[in-house]
Amino acid sequence: MQPRYAKPLTIEELAALPDSEIDTSDIAALDEAFWRNARLSPPRTKPNVSLRLPEEVLNFFTAESPKGYTSRMAAVLSAYVQAHQAKR
Repeated sequence: MQPRYAKPLTIEELAALPDSEIDTSDIAALDEAFWRNARLSPPRTKPNVSLRLPEEVLNFFTAESPKGYTSRMAAVLSAYVQAHQAKR
């Protein structure tokens, strides 16, 4: 199959295309078997927590990238919990 576009599109170029012009030919059709086996999966929710942190802790997690720093902090805390649960 020949690619429809001469070069891969950037996110901006793809966003600018009308839906009718987006090539979806490589996406498999969802047949009856797919829908018969599909299961509803409720989203996992996380509680909102307000937390005061020392400035050096916040600076450490935002130094790499301000985007996603709370996810990195949550990952560190999760690892801490798992390590301490393993000791029990």
